Amino acid sequence: MVLDIWCSFRTLPMWVQVWVAVILVPVNLVPMAFLDQPPGQVVAFLAITGMALNVPIMVAARGMSGAMALPHIVCWVPLVVIVALLLSSEEILSPAFVRFLWVLLIVDIVSLIFDFRDAAHWFRGRQAN
Repeated sequence: MVLDIWCSFRTLPMWVQVWVAVILVPVNLVPMAFLDQPPGQVVAFLAITGMALNVPIMVAARGMSGAMALPHIVCWVPLVVIVALLLSSEEILSPAFVRFLWVLLIVDIVSLIFDFRDAAHWFRGRQAN
């Protein structure tokens, strides 16, 4: 099963593999370093849960699936809203956390653009069956 998932991942376009492995996953794991910040636990929970909920989907599909966009949408839309509110608030946050929140916001917005498209394709494919 793990080999099937890996092989499925490797069939994705190279730029998607790089995006996921080098940018998306690492950036969404970094909130673990900011758990001491007032909203750090919520940010970490939503960032990581958006990825972790994909594990059962990959197992069930034995690979990558358009359904993997759904946990991102469910977890990262609220995350993006929270991060945007934090960045526009008067909340006292460490400068490093603020810089990271900008990176997280940009990365997850880009991801969500693809996720909404992928989710729509996935739903259309399910309705066709």
